[in-house]
Amino acid sequence: MNNKLTNYLNSVFAPYDGVKSVEELKSDLHSDLQERFRELKKEGKDDETALEMTIDSIGDIEQTVQEVANLSRSLERQVVTNFSSSNLPKSDFAGVAQKGKFSGSSLRGSDFSNADLTGSAFTGSDVRETIFNGANLTDCNFSSLDLSDASFKKSILMRTNFSSSGLEGAKFVGAKLTDVRLDKTDLRKTVFQKCTFDGVEFKYTDLTGLNFDEQTFIGVKFEKSALTDVSFKGATLKNVSFHPGFTLTKKYFRAIKTICFDGAVMDKLTYAGLKGMEANLSNVIVR
Repeated sequence: MNNKLTNYLNSVFAPYDGVKSVEELKSDLHSDLQERFRELKKEGKDDETALEMTIDSIGDIEQTVQEVANLSRSLERQVVTNFSSSNLPKSDFAGVAQKGKFSGSSLRGSDFSNADLTGSAFTGSDVRETIFNGANLTDCNFSSLDLSDASFKKSILMRTNFSSSGLEGAKFVGAKLTDVRLDKTDLRKTVFQKCTFDGVEFKYTDLTGLNFDEQTFIGVKFEKSALTDVSFKGATLKNVSFHPGFTLTKKYFRAIKTICFDGAVMDKLTYAGLKGMEANLSNVIVR
């Protein structure tokens, strides 16, 4: 009768062979069921009845096993693979699903298209000409890097941090940036096209001459950033704020006056804040 119990468990757990946490659950459950079977036999139940009652006592075990397996696989994907100090130029990482650590690595020209890099860290590495098109970069950290000519076409950028990194020639096309932070970064020659900025913070960034035409900004903060000759033609700005920080001169306010808002659509609060800084809002639509 123990063989029948074992065979039953083997059939339930068969689809999840190799999943460590599921194997541990199977071992524990097998021991518990044997004990339950013995208890029922002592109560005078025959073998068939005891077996049936033993199996019924664990309920919908298949659903439980599936949930444990899914959780285990999710956690396995979160294990960090360390690629630090690696020489990996032009590597093919397209489509991978892996949390990685890239510190002091050479990744120039590598392809991370459509990869899931959630939670990965790139620090002090050469990431020039790297392709992140369609990649999931949620909770990723890019710090002290050279990202010149990197491509972020339709990338998923949520809570992604860019700090003290070079983004000359980098292209953000059709991307939605949500709660992204760009800190101490030179963006003068970065390309943003057809992007949506939601909850993004630009802090100590150089945006001089940048083109944000026809793009959408919601809850965005520009703090202590260089804004001379930035263009927001036809852009949508809602709950957007501009903070000069502590200043003893009118340099920041002179820069605000050079920003082009022609045809931009903005809410009343954004409009009032910019009007107070004497921005040129003569061709703005307020809604």
